[in-house]
Amino acid sequence: MEQAIIIAASAIGASLAIGLAAIGAALGDGAVTAKAIEGMARQPEAKGTILVNMLISVGLIESIPIIAAVIAIVLVFANPFIK
Repeated sequence: MEQAIIIAASAIGASLAIGLAAIGAALGDGAVTAKAIEGMARQPEAKGTILVNMLISVGLIESIPIIAAVIAIVLVFANPFIK
């Protein structure tokens, strides 16, 4: 019984980790892109610099769901809480 609760809690935790990380990354990507487009509209001559900074920022933001996916995989397949 205790083992089943641990497995169920791990599955719920993995699902929440992936879901919340995806939502957070999507919101972050949208905010960064919106501000970058706004900056490019204000200063078209700085378009190249703004674009490079935006792409680096989006790449860093997207690393969060990848890390969450790795943690979820560990919780599901190599659970450290199961004896």
